[in-house]
Amino acid sequence: MGQAAAFFDMDKTVLAVNSGTLWLQHLVTHREITVYNLARALWWLALYQLALVDGEFVTAEGVSTVKGQREADMRRVCDRWFAEKVAPHITAGACARVAEHRAEGHLLAVLSSSSPYASEPLGAHLGIPHVLCTRLEVQDGIFTGGVAGSVCFGRGKVRVAEEFARERDVDFSASWFYTDSYSDLPMLARVGHPVAVNPDLRLRRHARARGWPILSWTR
Repeated sequence: MGQAAAFFDMDKTVLAVNSGTLWLQHLVTHREITVYNLARALWWLALYQLALVDGEFVTAEGVSTVKGQREADMRRVCDRWFAEKVAPHITAGACARVAEHRAEGHLLAVLSSSSPYASEPLGAHLGIPHVLCTRLEVQDGIFTGGVAGSVCFGRGKVRVAEEFARERDVDFSASWFYTDSYSDLPMLARVGHPVAVNPDLRLRRHARARGWPILSWTR
């Protein structure tokens, strides 16, 4: 038997909001996005939140916009953005549940489709040592506009988690996954303890039909 793990989605689960919306607000405030690109991003975000669009497509579109930028600059900006704009949205329920799993000796991991520049500061803030997310390809410190490895979305999220599980001897049947999104059904079905947190409408119906726990986490 392997060890039990607790995997936590980020947006609208550990956070009460979607960090993508907060990032767009940051770009608008600093006039770093055109009206056209803002409209496209808002459209993608709406479709993504409704699980009506392929996550790999949305990721590819988003990643292409940072091609040629320095990774070090992105980390610096995102660390400050997270501390000022994102951290205040971490839910009390998530903090309490992370503490419970830590006390039980469970392996803790953030499992998010987001980039490391948003999800790694979250892991550090909560003392979660492992962050599984969508990694951007970097060459000589510069973003290439591509993705390194699997996009951590839908079935891709399962692939990322399974690779981690093999390395850490994780027993999925004894593990938890907390998420708000219907798009995460593949990963919810993979663990022995699926938990719907602030679920969207389709996930709420699915969770009720299967008797999964449904939690409401707020700030």
